[in-house]
Amino acid sequence: MTTINDVVRRPQRADARRNFDALIAAAREVFSDDGSNASLEEIARRAGVGIGTLYRNFPTREALLEAVYVEEVQALGRAADGVLDLEPWDALETWLYRFLEYLRTKRALVEGLNKTSEVMTVCRTAMYEAGGPVLARAQAAGVARDDVTIEDAVRMLAGVSAVVYSDDAQRERVLGVTIDALRSR
Repeated sequence: MTTINDVVRRPQRADARRNFDALIAAAREVFSDDGSNASLEEIARRAGVGIGTLYRNFPTREALLEAVYVEEVQALGRAADGVLDLEPWDALETWLYRFLEYLRTKRALVEGLNKTSEVMTVCRTAMYEAGGPVLARAQAAGVARDDVTIEDAVRMLAGVSAVVYSDDAQRERVLGVTIDALRSR
């Protein structure tokens, strides 16, 4: 079975790894600002590398998009690990807000990705595997509804986050109410 660590290979040499990581960080910014059709030359410039270095690491635009997407999903996994010391509800809420950040980046990437690709399937599985235990812990503590799955929570937040709001305050209120709906009553 393919895992998330199998779908994108980081270079082994330290200098190549630095370039790879700089390209991912720059691509995340540029794709978030300009969408999935953003200039690859601009990504290379922001990363401080030449366009040849970009193409050596990512021979196609889709390969770069997938690598950024994988990095975002891996960050969700690290976020799940990072909330283990928090109280169960606080851990769930913190992870869900990190998931909302991920959604912002995903929207910029998803138009350029093959939604049925192995990378997307592996990433979806990894995302559920990261958030599932956080939700299960909150459910076991009696602070989260026990009739909700991680897939339910993810779909609910994805839908609510896609709405256009009149301002940031309204967006934050609606997202807060949505997350609160997961609380046990």
